Amino acid sequence: MTESMEIARIRADLLKGLKGLRSPEGFLYAGSPRFRSLFGRDSLISSWQMLEIDPSIARATLTCLAALQGTQSNATREEEPGKILHEQRTDPVSRLELPHWDFPYFGSVDSTPLFLVLAGFYLKRTKDEALVNDLWPHLKAAYAWVAGSEDAGAGYLRYERKNPFGLFHQGWKDGSEDHLRIRPPVAIIEAQGYAYAAYREFAAIAQRFGERKLAREADIRSAALRIRFDTDFWLPTGEFALGLDGFGVPRAVGTSNPGHLLFTGILLPERVAPTVDRLFAADLWTPFGIRTHSGEAPDFDPCSYHAGSVWPHDNWIIAEGLREIGREREAGRIRQALIDAYRGLGRIPELYAVLDDEVVDLSESPKGSVRANPLQAWASAGLLALLTP
Repeated sequence: MTESMEIARIRADLLKGLKGLRSPEGFLYAGSPRFRSLFGRDSLISSWQMLEIDPSIARATLTCLAALQGTQSNATREEEPGKILHEQRTDPVSRLELPHWDFPYFGSVDSTPLFLVLAGFYLKRTKDEALVNDLWPHLKAAYAWVAGSEDAGAGYLRYERKNPFGLFHQGWKDGSEDHLRIRPPVAIIEAQGYAYAAYREFAAIAQRFGERKLAREADIRSAALRIRFDTDFWLPTGEFALGLDGFGVPRAVGTSNPGHLLFTGILLPERVAPTVDRLFAADLWTPFGIRTHSGEAPDFDPCSYHAGSVWPHDNWIIAEGLREIGREREAGRIRQALIDAYRGLGRIPELYAVLDDEVVDLSESPKGSVRANPLQAWASAGLLALLTP
């Protein structure tokens, strides 16, 4: 089989899996067999990944999330006006898994800025002004949530759970315990980049619809955030912190999270090269992609959910950012690494481990408490996007 034939076969397999995750409403469920639900972060990112292939997924995702946007303050759901949900579960059996939650559940710091980012990307891709016009009240409410949360969080998007049974960490490396070792309220690094991108996209939309005052305000916010962020998150060691705790103390550890900043534009020019170099250092880079967590960190575990495994969607976001800044060679390294992972596993699951330069499928051979979902929308859509000309 030639390489082009192999790539065509992989693409067909990925498309088949994604077709099985398409909801009746048109958005992508997060995964299967677990997480067959509407998620905020997951569904927005998989929509972004599919934007050049099928923009109708983004349209459906934006529409469904707008319909469920927060309208009140509710601590059990962690709902706030303008906030975009973390996840929605409708079937009774699935709801029983989380008896102390109420749905939709809103425990996510990044769904709301990503909602604005996707709306901006969708408009640029499709020129569908009619949909964005319909969404305008929801976009303004989302913008108000981001801006208000930044103001309340001493200049940053922060999270601290309001439901004691809710998620302790509420960025993409979420979880019910403090596995990131950061005291709340947490300002996680990638959420600040998403906020910057959200301000920029919202400003462009507002300008397009004649809302010049709002556009100017968002532009001013983005410029101020960029300078403040660089001052507080850049470490004397020449890399970015994972996040700031409630006292402003940085969590100094090498992770993949700063790679999410590359697509956002928040990085000052002098921070780009060291950030890229850090991602490809030996403690993070593997033959099958960038690890979530440094192999030199005391809490490193190559089979852990977030402290050493490799996540395809995480790598796709980094590759997308690398392409945005013209680093095609490095983006190509990630593309090849994920192809090699697919070859080694026969699929591209939610996450996998790399042990002694060998890829290990955690969906078949779980280590400890980690069991990866064998089919995850943002893993499949990410690889598919990398394989699409």
